[in-house]
Amino acid sequence: MKQLILIALLCFASASQAQKFVYVDSDYILERIPEYASAEDQLEKLSVNWQSEIEEVYQQIDVLYKKYQADKILLTQEMKNKRESEIINKEKDAKELQRKRFGPEGDLYKKRTELVKPIQDKVYNAIQDFSNEKRYDIIFDKSSNLIMLFSNPDLDKSDDILKMLGYK
Repeated sequence: MKQLILIALLCFASASQAQKFVYVDSDYILERIPEYASAEDQLEKLSVNWQSEIEEVYQQIDVLYKKYQADKILLTQEMKNKRESEIINKEKDAKELQRKRFGPEGDLYKKRTELVKPIQDKVYNAIQDFSNEKRYDIIFDKSSNLIMLFSNPDLDKSDDILKMLGYK
């Protein structure tokens, strides 16, 4: 009987401790940080330049292929093999360049990590400090895949995080 009373008391105690939670919108926060916008601009410019670089190589391949098709009837088998090999090697170079620039561990990924991750870490640390300071148990990120059917604007602490970071 004492065990049932103890279990009931524990259940009542845990149920009476309401969890404090709020939410932030990390996209909203990041969009208001000038360093983030600058980093995104740099990444966009790099991406456009690298894409142009790759397209230029593919245009060279196209020129080589069209010239090969035009000259094909006049070439010896050895010359055909050499020109086909040149085109194939150029295509391999283009694909390698594409992988190097935009692949999963490519230059764009590395540059994004270099430019954006410190800003994201700064925001994350501010959210963690805010949580500790205000004693929130849970902070949701509205910008993530979390589905929020209703959100009370009073619980949105995105502006508080921006203030902690010195942007408002």
